[in-house]
Amino acid sequence: IPLAGVGCAIARAPLAELAARQEGRPFAGASLTEDYELGLRIGALGLKTMFVRIPARAGERSVVASRGHFPATLGSAVRQKARWLGGIALSGWDRLGWSGGLGERWMRLRDRRGPLAAVLLLAAYAAPLMWSQIWLAEALGAPIKARLDPVLATLLTINGWLLAWRVLMRACFTASAYGLTEGLLSIPRLVVGNIIAMLAAARAVSLHLGGGAKRWDKTRHIFPA
Repeated sequence: IPLAGVGCAIARAPLAELAARQEGRPFAGASLTEDYELGLRIGALGLKTMFVRIPARAGERSVVASRGHFPATLGSAVRQKARWLGGIALSGWDRLGWSGGLGERWMRLRDRRGPLAAVLLLAAYAAPLMWSQIWLAEALGAPIKARLDPVLATLLTINGWLLAWRVLMRACFTASAYGLTEGLLSIPRLVVGNIIAMLAAARAVSLHLGGGAKRWDKTRHIFPA
């Protein structure tokens, strides 16, 4: 998998091989997401990556991890996520293109779906608002009929159950690591995350169409004591 930037260990041999292929520089300094790009380049060498879960102490639930708070303000969160979206979905497309087998291309498609997903999120939030206006107008006596097509209703029902399952898994895994309160708070944070994703996609596309970011848009992280 592509690297996530933190909590990663890379063997010296792959770094040396990448450096030899890139004029002595294993990292792509011109990339907005050089950690992600490094992961793809390591994969292109035919090397493997893995998840490693190591207990902090024997018999404890806590694990060895890199811990840091996500930016606390809306503006800084949008800037941070816009850099990820722009670096992976837009400039990453330009820099890395499409290569590898069917599985590799599918994963790159998933990585680069951010701007399209933001458009779908916007439509998903706008649709209930618009339908509620139609139903309200009908309830007040307007000469209209607000009816869903049976196929669409079935599709929405299936998607609703899948969403409920995803929310449940998110809450359970968050609670297992951070406690019940944080597990419950992870549910409304879904909406907050979606708002950040839509704003970040708009910013990333705007910067890309304008020729790309003119400076490194790094946000300051706050780490737990």
